[in-house]
Amino acid sequence: MSGVMTARTLTEKDLVLLRLLADGLPVEAVGRRLELSDRTVRRRVRSICDRLGVTAPIQAVVWAARRGLL
Repeated sequence: MSGVMTARTLTEKDLVLLRLLADGLPVEAVGRRLELSDRTVRRRVRSICDRLGVTAPIQAVVWAARRGLL
């Protein structure tokens, strides 16, 4: 994981999405909670991962958790 990224890399909306994933909710449930399509949730997760330089959503969750953002 990249150590160069800062907390400013993530928006509050990104953090809400990551919190729901961290709670163990599947993409479909996250979409329902946020009133987004599954496709939009997947696209946002991919965007977060790309910005953080990680390959999997769980890595993004861990990145945020280690920085006290979740």
